[in-house]
Amino acid sequence: MKAKKKENNIRILFWLLATGCWLLFLVSCAPRQAVAPSYEGNLNDLLSKLNDTKTIEAVLAIDYEKNDSTMSGDASLNISDNSLLLRIYYLGFLAGEVKEDNGVIQSKPRLDKNKSIILVDGLKYSFFWWNIKNYLLDEREGLFVLRNSYRKLYIDKKTLLPVKQTIELHDGEELNIFYDTPAKTVAGDQLPETAEKAENPSPVTSHQSLPLWYQSNLKIEFRNHAVKIKVKSYEAK
Repeated sequence: MKAKKKENNIRILFWLLATGCWLLFLVSCAPRQAVAPSYEGNLNDLLSKLNDTKTIEAVLAIDYEKNDSTMSGDASLNISDNSLLLRIYYLGFLAGEVKEDNGVIQSKPRLDKNKSIILVDGLKYSFFWWNIKNYLLDEREGLFVLRNSYRKLYIDKKTLLPVKQTIELHDGEELNIFYDTPAKTVAGDQLPETAEKAENPSPVTSHQSLPLWYQSNLKIEFRNHAVKIKVKSYEAK
């Protein structure tokens, strides 16, 4: 009887140890949430530094919504002020490609006007959000608002990251862009877990060893079309 009780106790102890190890494994494998940056920098200095960026390369997850239908896929993006290359993949196979060079757009399959605006103009305004020119600056609670004759850009004062853009197109219609979920990347070998752990945290770093923060979730809206984007990887050059 005592032997059987001892055997049961050993089984219970083994089960507890195994369960504890499994829980520890799950916790260690869980993704770490980056702490949102908090900067007391000068907005004009930030925009000036960001304007040194020539190209952005990113890997994306895309949901394209029209009315009640949704198409999903992954994409690679290479973008600059005057060019764009977007490759869209479905189940690992190339499903479409969009190229833009100095305003000339080529695509396979061919894009209609709505898709062209949301995928070309929308992506360029989304990723190069800082290239607004001849703007007036207003301040609201928690926000900087930059506006010119056709564009409004809302920047969070604490993170110095965009939260919204509104672009008025030539025909008077609006292209709307929304941002959230700050994330960070770095071109060096050492990456602090949070911006606060860097010696001199900065939202832009000349792409050396400190974190470069960006918004990892975007939504672009035009007419009855919408594109939801999750940025999986991001590199500014």
